[in-house]
Amino acid sequence: MDGTVLVADDDRTIRTVLTQALTRAGCKVHATSSLTTLMRWVEEGKGDLVISDVMMPDGNGLEMLPKIAEERPGLPVIVISAQNTIMTAIQAAEAEAYDYLPKPFDLPDLMKRAGRALEVKRRAPTPRQADDGPSDDLPLVGRTTQMQALYRLVARVMNTDLPVMITGESGTGKSLIAKAIHDFSDRRTLPFVVAGAAELSGMDGPATVLSRARGGSILFDEVGDLDEEAQARIVRMLDSFTDNAPRIMATSQADLTAKMESGAFRQDLFYRLSGVTINVPSLRERVDDIPLLAEHFLAKMERDGAPVRKFAADAMELIRAYSWPGNVRQLENAVRRLVVTSPEEEITKPEVQMILGNQPAMEPLSGNAEGDKLSASVAKHLRRYFDLHGGVLPPPGLYQRVLREVELPLIEIALDATGGNQAKCADLLGINRNTLRKKITDLDIHVTRRRKLM
Repeated sequence: MDGTVLVADDDRTIRTVLTQALTRAGCKVHATSSLTTLMRWVEEGKGDLVISDVMMPDGNGLEMLPKIAEERPGLPVIVISAQNTIMTAIQAAEAEAYDYLPKPFDLPDLMKRAGRALEVKRRAPTPRQADDGPSDDLPLVGRTTQMQALYRLVARVMNTDLPVMITGESGTGKSLIAKAIHDFSDRRTLPFVVAGAAELSGMDGPATVLSRARGGSILFDEVGDLDEEAQARIVRMLDSFTDNAPRIMATSQADLTAKMESGAFRQDLFYRLSGVTINVPSLRERVDDIPLLAEHFLAKMERDGAPVRKFAADAMELIRAYSWPGNVRQLENAVRRLVVTSPEEEITKPEVQMILGNQPAMEPLSGNAEGDKLSASVAKHLRRYFDLHGGVLPPPGLYQRVLREVELPLIEIALDATGGNQAKCADLLGINRNTLRKKITDLDIHVTRRRKLM
């Protein structure tokens, strides 16, 4: 790696780490805690790459990007920020940042991006007209790898004309992603129209949707649930588009590939809608974002006039451990209920337990698809058992309870196979006869001796 890197961050540790890493890689480094100093270096012609934090003591790093671009066209800027929201990623993209990484960042990853930035000259930015834009009030919050990748993809596609397919479980925020793409795109001043089965019904449905959009954006909500007639109407609508056509997006929690293979979803519609696919991860896939989201919803309710509330540490741990099958929507509703029902400023663990419900009892093993290995069948049952607890840990003693449920049918079937002969059964199982007798007693197994040809 060769070049001079300008590092601006008010955290001394980050400046030191970046300086050491970049120097070892062969770069010259100038590091500062001041945006004023950074801009002076840029104006003096120093640096082949800028790595800058957003929130600095003397200003906002994102606001400096247009000035850097004006002063030094083509100088790449990598933005690093602890403000882990989709807004930061989008604002960085709109300000023509070369790249964006959240804090805490992965140093090897940052070094790779810095290396690419030094090798590839950034294209000259095109001026954008400033506007207020939407507020940072979207529950699209997260510092996990999955969400940061999603933010960067949204930022890259928002000003293209490619259709966007947004997939994910119910409650993950698919429609919010679509709205964010529209609200931060060049079409932001034009209508955003959501079209479901009701809006597409009748011969005039698609024409009405198209006229309402007026060149803005159309979102086909849960397109996988549309019947064949509605799908056909969408295809005809898309085929009629002219130069001033609206941006097309769609959401689906259904597996459209499987639906297409089974004939339940039109192949031609699938390919028309799948220009870019954005998969929104479930909360189970980004557990570390759950506390961030919970705090986000607390702050949002406080801004709306609700009383100030905060979570006790053990209450937050319980929230973090819950699986949230309803995803972000369920989490938001739970936080709202807790804010309303909690009598004190601090929300306690028992109050969270009350909202999340009681732990279920362990269910008996259920049948699985023929051909499954025993380990796969057990794994499916155990996953279901944990899911039934909603992410709250099962009662202590799980190991012995699981062994008991596996041992009981194993010993019963082995005894049946050996005609109740405990010596043969112990030999078959590979355990001591006394051990088998103890287990028969402990598990309350009734033994019947009979002849068995095995």
